[in-house]
Amino acid sequence: MPRRSAQPGLLPNARLVVDHFHIVKLANDAVTNIRRRVIWEQKGHRGRKIDPAWANRRRLLSARERLSQKAFTTMWNSLIDSDPSAQILTAWIAKEELRKLLALARTDTGRDQIAARLYTFYDWCARADIDELTTLATTVETWWPAIEAFIDTGITNARTEGLNRLLKQVKRSACGFRNTANSHRWIRFHCTRKHRAATAASRSLPAQS
Repeated sequence: MPRRSAQPGLLPNARLVVDHFHIVKLANDAVTNIRRRVIWEQKGHRGRKIDPAWANRRRLLSARERLSQKAFTTMWNSLIDSDPSAQILTAWIAKEELRKLLALARTDTGRDQIAARLYTFYDWCARADIDELTTLATTVETWWPAIEAFIDTGITNARTEGLNRLLKQVKRSACGFRNTANSHRWIRFHCTRKHRAATAASRSLPAQS
């Protein structure tokens, strides 16, 4: 996935694709910002353990399918009771509608279904009339061609992002290498662990007759 600034000059024929991880993060950030604002408006202070919205902050950022029915019910009922404005749950639903749209990637879905889910997301954000959700919808609209490219191709740079994160962790834990060759070996050792483990496992399998 090329960077937008590099595409026109260096890669004129490339198709810009937005990784779904970044889009979901924007949605989660919108949920978090709304939760913090609502608590501050209601309580006059930051979230505390006794505040249901703060207590459910991790559930709000979790995908619906990763929540057990008990956890979902607990979150839903506590926020219904504690947030009369319903802004927090409205933001959570908007995030889930966006995730449903992104979930169409790699499913060979028709354009009509993509358009229907996109409309559902836009319509929900428009009806909510919450500044943070309006900003989120505007961002999705701005980047829609690249988001649509992700849904069409399913291309993601998740592996690259993961290796980059691992590389930074290794550099921090090493506290500096004076020998560049040793630094390269240490990074390569950590970045190829899964490949080496898979290779070792395949070699340990009995030969097929």
